[in-house]
Amino acid sequence: MPAPTTPARPFGAVLTAMVTPMDPAGDVDLEAAARLARHLVDHGHDGLVLNGTTGESPTTHAPEKVDLVAAVVEAVGDRAVVVSGAGSNDTKHAVRMAEQAAEAGAHGLLVVTPYYSRPSQRGIVQHTVAVADATDLPVMLYDVPGRTVVRYAPETFDRLAAHDRVVAVKDATGDVFAALRTMQRTGLAFYSGDDPLNLAFLAHGAAGVVSMAGHLVGDDLAALVAAVDAGDLVRARAVMVGMLPAIDLVCGSGNGALRSKVALELLGLIPHRTMRLPQATADEDEVAVVRAAMTAAGLLDAA
Repeated sequence: MPAPTTPARPFGAVLTAMVTPMDPAGDVDLEAAARLARHLVDHGHDGLVLNGTTGESPTTHAPEKVDLVAAVVEAVGDRAVVVSGAGSNDTKHAVRMAEQAAEAGAHGLLVVTPYYSRPSQRGIVQHTVAVADATDLPVMLYDVPGRTVVRYAPETFDRLAAHDRVVAVKDATGDVFAALRTMQRTGLAFYSGDDPLNLAFLAHGAAGVVSMAGHLVGDDLAALVAAVDAGDLVRARAVMVGMLPAIDLVCGSGNGALRSKVALELLGLIPHRTMRLPQATADEDEVAVVRAAMTAAGLLDAA
């Protein structure tokens, strides 16, 4: 594993759920992905999450996911933890995704609760164990009931925490108090999966963040983590307030992947904002909204 990892922070501290750059034809742009990964690691990140929802994983195919992991690991793998999504509502599919990510060089796996089919807690445990047993990689569970409908029950966390390779949770439940209880009871490292709650999670003992706004404010996220680590909550609050415009921009629309791609294109960090259906590429009206917000926030120079 790369140097940033510790038992308390098994995937580093500052990770972004990275978009998957695509060319105008909708093909994955591996060179742009490598450049973006290097930029993020140069700006506060010690980890990256690939092939997640923000990376449009529902519409990228297995060979593309493998190639993306390999390209990013080659670009930054000695400086940052590269985590790949192995999320599916088909357990055999999720197992294959895990195996392929490991073969491509990923350092860890993000495993979401199976979505849409609403499995039982026993089914969630069996699904997750099957994925965790498929490789030697450490696993970050992903609790995001807003997308999956189901949520990990406390006893499910307890059972999964007993697995040697289940070491962390990306929490996007909005329930900081429940996360605190689970952290204390299980010893799992928690990562905030919801940018508006980053400070709250860190103040309650989270190991770090898995961000979308980190595409734009990685250095600030690193400063936020450092301030909390130092016990300087006044400084941490000031850093968090400074990030509010970026968080509003990326997270406020309900489509963080789209907003992130537009912002990154405007900054020249990716060449195109192309997305795959059913995610429609931003039109010029949306671009104008993002440009105005970025300019007002000081993230983009006025034209």
